[in-house]
Amino acid sequence: MAGIDVSLKEMMTVDGAIGAAVVDYGSGMALGALGSSKDLDLQVAAAGNTEVVKAKMRTMDSLGLKDAIEDILITLGSQYHIIRPISGRGGKGLFLYLALDRNRANLALARHQLRGVEEKLEV
Repeated sequence: MAGIDVSLKEMMTVDGAIGAAVVDYGSGMALGALGSSKDLDLQVAAAGNTEVVKAKMRTMDSLGLKDAIEDILITLGSQYHIIRPISGRGGKGLFLYLALDRNRANLALARHQLRGVEEKLEV
């Protein structure tokens, strides 16, 4: 089991990582954040991506989809942003957020590594 700080450090070891956060989507607040880019305000990203998660959950509910979000991917010209709601062990209401440099990242590997972080995270 890993705490938030250890999980953030592990997220930042993903090739191309420029910022990582564990976010409470009830409040929009980052419980922890770690980043190496002055151009990425992780507090603003946490709040904004909270709205993305809430909107998707409302849409799924409206459509009657009885499934869980595995992750949400946002692709930009130079970055990937992965949002992964935490599903187990008291992580309800939280999500992992990872921003990647698109030129240095392997998206499939990043998703796999993020799943591993989620499995070990103890909040």
